[in-house]
Amino acid sequence: MTRHDWTLDAIRAIHDMPLLDLVYRAATVHREHFGDNKVQLCSLLSIKTGGCPEDCKYCPQAARHRTEVKYQGLMDVGEVLSAAREAREAGATRFCMGAAWREVKDGPQFDRVLDMVRGVKALGMEACCTLGMLSDTQARQLADAGLTAYNHNLDTSPEHYAEIISTRGYGDRLKTLQSVRDAGIQVCCGGILGMGESIDDRCSMLQVLASMTPHPESVPINALVAVDGTPLEGQERVSTTEMVRVIATARILMPTSMVRLSAGRLQMSEEAQLLCVMAGANSIFFGEKLLTTGNPEYAEDMRLFESVGIRPLEPDVHAPSA
Repeated sequence: MTRHDWTLDAIRAIHDMPLLDLVYRAATVHREHFGDNKVQLCSLLSIKTGGCPEDCKYCPQAARHRTEVKYQGLMDVGEVLSAAREAREAGATRFCMGAAWREVKDGPQFDRVLDMVRGVKALGMEACCTLGMLSDTQARQLADAGLTAYNHNLDTSPEHYAEIISTRGYGDRLKTLQSVRDAGIQVCCGGILGMGESIDDRCSMLQVLASMTPHPESVPINALVAVDGTPLEGQERVSTTEMVRVIATARILMPTSMVRLSAGRLQMSEEAQLLCVMAGANSIFFGEKLLTTGNPEYAEDMRLFESVGIRPLEPDVHAPSA
């Protein structure tokens, strides 16, 4: 039964189960609701990079952090759709477009994003955006353009949030998510592990997600990739067992959501990735650099899936080629 009334103590009890028991329970829930070994392949493209006024301690795109990320203005529609076609040819069924903005501004740039969404949908792919905070009107415009899902992560628990971000509040994030939901767009919302949070913080974040009605259709679980020049550059990597515990707990709490193994995957061993899939992750992200034909990382992903009998969800074969 899908529930929205999980207590923090109940979530912590699930999270702290013996690992093999936890993975077994999560895998059982996954089988009950999905019944297959298929994994959705998603492609993420940064359509506007750097220069963000926010102060998120984990993010190399914040203008106030001294990182090697170079500013890039909003891409042209044609460039984005070319990348989407390439992603589809590589097997991606969802194309995610991210812009380093604090919030969407009405005007020519937002209109350009709407054209990108229409173009991605015309290719037969799911279209997802992450553009920062939205108004109700902007959410409705994105819905009218055909947007499948909007990503707006909570990042961490309400209790730990102020330690990571000061330029917007937790309530701001929840308001944007409500605007997305009210517009009829699917919600993509998860968090980041490894930012100095406690186990209770991780469970509290999952409690907020699982209390949403309905649950987010997509729950990305990210491992912090500590980037030089950010305030979190010295953080240690999250262990495999930590990732598996949160993914398995998310699967049990939100049985019908797509749980996405997101940032940090490329730093994980093959065995760690497979354990995450076994624990209930049924979607992975390709970085934009993994989409070139013959790219060894892409080929390795496909080899790994084939060797263990995991099948990617197939793109829409009836979609137009241009």
